[in-house]
Amino acid sequence: MVTRDTPWPAGTPCWVDLGVGDITKAIAFYSAQFGWDIEQGGPETGGYSLALLDGRTVAGIGPKIGPPEAPSAWTTYIATEDADATAAKVKGAGGQLLMDPMDVLDVGRMAIAIDTTGAAFGIWQARAHSGAQIANVPGAVTWNEHMSRDFEGAKAFYAAVFGYEYGDMSSDGFSYATLLLGGHEVGGIGGYPPEVPAEMPAAWTTYFGAADTDDAVARLTKSGGSVLRPATDSPYGRTATVADDQGAVFSLISMPPGE
Repeated sequence: MVTRDTPWPAGTPCWVDLGVGDITKAIAFYSAQFGWDIEQGGPETGGYSLALLDGRTVAGIGPKIGPPEAPSAWTTYIATEDADATAAKVKGAGGQLLMDPMDVLDVGRMAIAIDTTGAAFGIWQARAHSGAQIANVPGAVTWNEHMSRDFEGAKAFYAAVFGYEYGDMSSDGFSYATLLLGGHEVGGIGGYPPEVPAEMPAAWTTYFGAADTDDAVARLTKSGGSVLRPATDSPYGRTATVADDQGAVFSLISMPPGE
């Protein structure tokens, strides 16, 4: 378990939120799925609501960014000490800005970007809101991972913007590396294997912890969610890729005992 009440180091995935068409429906789904207590936001925040686990913030749920036809989706935010400077690096490295840097009340300064592979991510400069206050437990984020069809291009982009080094884990037919900051792993980046359908877009994926992945999948389907990749064992835990009842994709992972 990790708990934190101060801003995350620059370059660390520090927050996730769900942009969704029906916030009330999403609150009901995720409260049942993860046992979150959710503080519902008022009109001044567009209904943006904070999810808490054991009294600590873990994620946000708010309105979709973009046109009404945009899909519901989870967004990974990466910490920065200067949102404007990071936004400039995004453009300098060939990325685009969907949302220019802007202040969010007194809680922080943010931007939404698109990398050179087409994956969206957020930039977060903490003020009153430091980001996730708990991680690596069931119901909280345990891993953030970027997947695309341009493994080397994605690595070059994120190294230029956030200064990552990489811990290569690739093998025959498998391209993957960990994101390293000061020698510490803060996330993952990989290339889609050939069997992934061509229509699968590049994306950041959020992994939420589960005490038991199979039980979590069963609970999800009972609540109207769907399974995109059934639960399978890996060296790092039992994982499944799923979608909620409004189509937002995320992953579940149960950690081996003692991890």
